[in-house]
Amino acid sequence: MTSQRTRDRLVARLRANGIEDPRVLAVMGREPRHLFLDEALSHRAYEDTSLPIGHGQTLSQPWIVARMTELVINEAPERVLEVGSGSGYQTLILSRLVPEVWSIERITALYRRAGERLRRLKVFNVRLRLADGGHGWPEAAPFDVILLTACASELPEVLLAQLADGGRLITPLEEADGSQWLTQVCRHGDTFDYQRLEPVRFVPLLQGVIR
Repeated sequence: MTSQRTRDRLVARLRANGIEDPRVLAVMGREPRHLFLDEALSHRAYEDTSLPIGHGQTLSQPWIVARMTELVINEAPERVLEVGSGSGYQTLILSRLVPEVWSIERITALYRRAGERLRRLKVFNVRLRLADGGHGWPEAAPFDVILLTACASELPEVLLAQLADGGRLITPLEEADGSQWLTQVCRHGDTFDYQRLEPVRFVPLLQGVIR
């Protein structure tokens, strides 16, 4: 269930469901998603579904990882901030396509596990931090892209301030009716343009650090 043939079937499903960037498809077909799950769930790693990783968090379905990655790399960013490392899988995919990735996780156990997995896979262009992602990484700003992997009802101003001029923030955003939409926010000076893309379902963006 973790064979290359199984990964190739996943890539075929992603392509059939609208993922077009050949770089994203190649990386998704090559990288070992099963290593980012507990062994009991590894046989389901290449299903196009989200899966639990403990602590009330999930490993996003491959389609949403691919879709968000397509959006991130659309304009060839040099520096990307990821808020919510989780298992480290989205971080891995970004690391293969972006020169510098900065990633923040608030849950200590997930932060440690993600670091171990990325080291095992010889990922050297990612910096991880245990912190409240809502504060961003101010001393490393500005970023070309900021990617949130949890849903906010309103965006922290501090994250918007850490976007480079011309930069983009990609996030699930909760509307007043409780629906969630994948949203892209583009910065032009002091103006931020919001573009609603497609409905999604993510865990909420929470504050604080869990030791």
